Amino acid sequence: MSENNEKHITIQALHRMPYYLQKLKELKNDGVDVVSAPKIAQMLNLNEVQVRKDFAAVSEIKGKPKAGFSVSELIRQMEELLGFNNTDDAVLVGVGSLGHAFLAYKGFEEYGLNIVAAFDSNPEFIGMEISGKSVLPSERISEMCLRMGIHIGIITVPEEQAQKVCDQLVAGGVLAIWNFAPVHLSVPENVLVKNENLAASLAMLSKHLKEKMKEKF
Repeated sequence: MSENNEKHITIQALHRMPYYLQKLKELKNDGVDVVSAPKIAQMLNLNEVQVRKDFAAVSEIKGKPKAGFSVSELIRQMEELLGFNNTDDAVLVGVGSLGHAFLAYKGFEEYGLNIVAAFDSNPEFIGMEISGKSVLPSERISEMCLRMGIHIGIITVPEEQAQKVCDQLVAGGVLAIWNFAPVHLSVPENVLVKNENLAASLAMLSKHLKEKMKEKF
């Protein structure tokens, strides 16, 4: 993919790419070779012009006016853009209910994420094997990340433990952190943190539902 194309891809477009990929793969499995932007827009309930711009930004080959874009080429280029072709090893800290679910979920591998080890401070979990992943003591986070060259960390610990875990990951050379603890993390400028606040998301859903229910009645 050319450097010029990458410059024109917005953050919003990047967020839409996994949804495009899902539909494109479904179409490919159904034997579809070429797809139009309006077709994908209809499938995802998106704006047709927006989808066409997104496809044009990511695709090295222009779409055919009456037919559309090559499904296989779009898949290849989107996976290349998102880094799905290069599996990144990651560690997970906190093997409670959410951590268990993450370790059991096989879909991450499709998106280039390979959780190689898990950590916890609870002696009851240490030494366990969850979905083929060994649970190690938290004090080994920095050492293991450095030794294995890990650059991605997933935090699924309680709020009060999150910053300590974050510091251990950073000390181990981790450069990207996916944080599920409802707390702001302090990190160096070269470390990226993606926060997933489940409570905030639930509050937004509840607010939307209340508004819709008021409109209905």
